[in-house]
Amino acid sequence: MSKIIKLRKVGNSVGVILPRDQLARLNVKDGDPLYIVETEKGIELTPYDPDFDAKMKAFERTSSKYRNALQDLAK
Repeated sequence: MSKIIKLRKVGNSVGVILPRDQLARLNVKDGDPLYIVETEKGIELTPYDPDFDAKMKAFERTSSKYRNALQDLAK
């Protein structure tokens, strides 16, 4: 399904007003962050951090090495 939305001037910037049904589909509300991801077909708006997987993999690589320190910090 496609919808046409207009760009609106917001201060010195330009913004997009998302329809209420699209906000509900994304499960976001006023003030929530949205991430803009460039794809082959254009851009994608998502409430999920696209770098989260890379951050978790980095944590998994170091968590066993620093297990004792992390346990002390968790106290």
